Amino acid sequence: MKLTPQVKRILDNYETDNASTKINLARVLMHGKLAGTGKLIILPVDQGMEHGPARSFAANPAAYDPHYHYKMAIDAGLNAYAAPLGALECGAISYGDQIPTILKLNNANSLNDVKNQAITGSVKEAVRLGCAGIGYTIYPGSDYCYEQIDILQELTREAKESGLIVVVWSYPRGGPFLDKAGETAVDICAYAAHIAAQLGAHIIKVKPPTSHLCLPAAKKVYEEQKIDVSTLAKRAEHIMQSAFAGRRLVLFSGGEQTSEASLFETFQGLKDGGASGAIIGRNTFQRKREDALAMLDKIIDIFKG
Repeated sequence: MKLTPQVKRILDNYETDNASTKINLARVLMHGKLAGTGKLIILPVDQGMEHGPARSFAANPAAYDPHYHYKMAIDAGLNAYAAPLGALECGAISYGDQIPTILKLNNANSLNDVKNQAITGSVKEAVRLGCAGIGYTIYPGSDYCYEQIDILQELTREAKESGLIVVVWSYPRGGPFLDKAGETAVDICAYAAHIAAQLGAHIIKVKPPTSHLCLPAAKKVYEEQKIDVSTLAKRAEHIMQSAFAGRRLVLFSGGEQTSEASLFETFQGLKDGGASGAIIGRNTFQRKREDALAMLDKIIDIFKG
């Protein structure tokens, strides 16, 4: 595998990782239509577990089949496919050699409103399935965030010892300041990215930030220091700055299903701000296959540009 200068520069930012971990990170960065650009698009499909099968797949019944998502990620030329244990097990032999995979190790479900996640996989299972890495969600601000962080630290240590990369979904929730608007406030998203970076993530996933400022103490600093959050590009630039001045890869979610025009506008703004790429789930598999592939081609072109 011959690395491009862009990928070599990214790998240099992970100074203490062993060769196996860097090779797996390079596998992801050198795969698909964005191979070698330093940009990433990953397909995540944990929504069946998180939201229920009908809410997730009834709009496109073919998506009930885990093989559909493997093939979608492969045919779209994405960098990787992330899913919980059962879904990856369904297609690991048929498709695992055609795209890097990431085993999501914790999940919530919609049968209760507790802001926590259960462990649903292990590092050993990720190795058994030939995955490039593990994924894990934390909810900074929730009553369970410190417990989640404790578990993540042990999983991160084990993953890195096993030569895997670590992808952290960092979604602030709960707490006295975090109403729905606060979860995507620019100061909160920046904080979430920084927390994930400090916890040892190779790749960080956060939501696209709004210009809202949530924490009173942070708002004062943003105003005093005149931190520009007026456009999505400026906000994305600030999120990247908060992830060790861009030394960590930060991907942004696509969120709930929306129009293609809105998605393209969002990802153009994020790309202009230096975002490392995107993780797009519902906005792909809840569309017809041909529509999803055409949409992903456009998003790939945005990040290539």
